Amino acid sequence: MRSSRAKVLHEIGGLSLVGHVLTALRSASVERIAVVVGPQMEDLENQVRQLVPEAGCYVQNERLGTAHAALAARPALEAGADDVLVLFGDTPLVSPETILRVREQLAQGADVAVLGFEAQNPAGYGRLLVEGGRLVAIREDKDATLEEKAVTFCNSGIMGFCGKAALELLDAIGNANAKGEFYLTDAVEIANSRGLTVQAVEGSEDEVQGINTRAQLARCEAVFQARKRAEAMENGVTLQAPETVHFSHDTVLGEDVVVEPNVVFGPGVKVQPGARIRAFSHLEGASVGTGCTVGPFARLRPGASLSPQAHVGNFVEIKNATIGQGAKVNHLSYVGDASVGSAANIGAGTITCNYDGFSKHRTEIGAKSFIGSNSTLVAPVSIGPGSYVGAGSTVTDNVPGDSLVIGRGRQVIKQGRAKTLRARLQAAKDGRK
Repeated sequence: MRSSRAKVLHEIGGLSLVGHVLTALRSASVERIAVVVGPQMEDLENQVRQLVPEAGCYVQNERLGTAHAALAARPALEAGADDVLVLFGDTPLVSPETILRVREQLAQGADVAVLGFEAQNPAGYGRLLVEGGRLVAIREDKDATLEEKAVTFCNSGIMGFCGKAALELLDAIGNANAKGEFYLTDAVEIANSRGLTVQAVEGSEDEVQGINTRAQLARCEAVFQARKRAEAMENGVTLQAPETVHFSHDTVLGEDVVVEPNVVFGPGVKVQPGARIRAFSHLEGASVGTGCTVGPFARLRPGASLSPQAHVGNFVEIKNATIGQGAKVNHLSYVGDASVGSAANIGAGTITCNYDGFSKHRTEIGAKSFIGSNSTLVAPVSIGPGSYVGAGSTVTDNVPGDSLVIGRGRQVIKQGRAKTLRARLQAAKDGRK
């Protein structure tokens, strides 16, 4: 990956690769999770515990193969379980439904279940050799005969074990290979030699693709985004140009939401039914109420909360602020660390000056207030309900309700002076005195 970060901490849809796997396991009702990490991977351990606080982390100090990695979590294996699943942190798209089908195979009596897929191009993959409905072997590509190379049912690497047999099978795996490593796939041959039941479960090629390069990361992102778009439209969302909309892993959109082209949803966005997100808008950590309109070219940052029927228009940025029901911030404004009352109107070019270089301060704008264009509200400040702020004002003091405030220099007109001014400026440009 050519990165200073652990590979599995790279993200798809705003969630780390390992985060996707952990989320899928939780959704598949897996009760206990053990994560095997490399040495000095505190960032990875911290994220695992943040996502799944009860998860155990176990360090594999030497990289001696997939079976060796699984055995690094020996205390978890020794604790016993109905079934044991082995997945990979760099295979983020496996679905909870597929994990449940592996578990179902084990519940029906299989001692080992291997997840496979039909490959469009099987070159390089281990082949799953199935006879009479049983998985008899996993043949690596380099060892396969010409007949076996024609097999397109391939190994994903994801496996499940009956809880009673898991530790015994893993301990039986040796390292009699060119690399001197312990391969998880050897468990299939060992289980068959002992008369145990070994079955294959089929998943899709998309969901079992692993990630080792930035290009593969991009391909997985594309698959993830296609899934989210299809899910949104299935749930009653209109995407006018689906291929241009970017979702996060936790984006929630209600029925009859309309999303115009080139919209980006960052993490933590919820949009209530009937809202419209117009083109080229970016939302992150925001809540959008029923019937709201956002954009075009709007940015909702974390803490933005729009009440029903609020309008946030073009080139408006909202951060850590509540916009009341029916309030309008229609263009060219910044509202940060503030609350805007219901039915208030914020004119073009208005900004809340929320930061003094050391601390953030809040601005409170009352219901049905009117803030004239190009106003500067210097926080902390409160504008009472029903007040009117004249265009171009700088407001530094609290304003009582139903007040008119004008905070700007008085206009001065000097007739005939424009001609004199132009002559002086032209002379200066020409170098004349």
